[in-house]
Amino acid sequence: MDKNSKIYLAGHRGMVGSAIWRALEKRGYTNLIGRTSAELDLRNQAEVNAFISEEKPDVIIDAAARVGGILANNDHPYTFLMENLRIQNNLIEAAHHLEVKKFIFLGSSCIYPKFAPQPLKESYLLTGPLEPTNEWYAIAKITGVKACQSIRKQFGKDFVSLMPTNLYGTHDNFDLKTSHVLPAMIRKFHEAKENNNSTVELWGSGSPMREFLFVDDMAASVVFALENVLPDHLYNVGTGVDITIKELAEIIQQKVGHTGDIAWDSAKPDGTPRKLMDVSKMHDLGWKHKVDLEEGIEKTYKWFLENIDNFKQVKM
Repeated sequence: MDKNSKIYLAGHRGMVGSAIWRALEKRGYTNLIGRTSAELDLRNQAEVNAFISEEKPDVIIDAAARVGGILANNDHPYTFLMENLRIQNNLIEAAHHLEVKKFIFLGSSCIYPKFAPQPLKESYLLTGPLEPTNEWYAIAKITGVKACQSIRKQFGKDFVSLMPTNLYGTHDNFDLKTSHVLPAMIRKFHEAKENNNSTVELWGSGSPMREFLFVDDMAASVVFALENVLPDHLYNVGTGVDITIKELAEIIQQKVGHTGDIAWDSAKPDGTPRKLMDVSKMHDLGWKHKVDLEEGIEKTYKWFLENIDNFKQVKM
């Protein structure tokens, strides 16, 4: 990949997108373009077509999505389904018809069936029912994967999908109504520490197992996919290691310095029992994560503290 190639990064302001942007700059790419949602509404097909037609990027990386945790997915199913379909479909369609050379689509491990065998292989896609609490988002992402696969199959284009496990890191979303489990825990334990180490209430039983990938490692996988022609259409991206939510809470509690109690609300849903990714396909090609969970949590909490007064998701 020529370092002067024009690369359009959709969602460049988000946690994942900003990490990819930093990784590309560090790698020496000089012709990066991004647009905020105010500048370009990715849900609007005419706007997307006009933008891609004018800019003529060589590569599109789709890191744009409407995202959220269990609560947000449960409360806004239509929004999560339709907005994600519009965003990705507009980009994929424009990339195909306007002859973009390479398209990298980012999805999520929630595309796999709720009770699929562990670890999750790419071949398990569409072999069983999804987790009901986030099936709307999952269905949209599955559609994106199949769209890229069909373009690859029918037209021989270099369209590839990367499915990350649970991501976290700097520039994460710490809004308790819309955030994922790890950043939500960081905020809860921090606020409880500040409130005389009060009890922290957490959802579910703590027994589900989850895998977590630091966002800079995800960005590195995107750069890897950019600089190589991957032989298949779909790849899992993760660590291949998982822990229970209870163990995660204890690590975060220790890193934050909270010394109070933890109360588990078993009336709240646990979600999928386990979601461990089989990352052997990416490992076989030469990519592997570098940041372990404890180091990643330390980096994320440090960033949280440094930005607590000036980023929009945290309102203390």
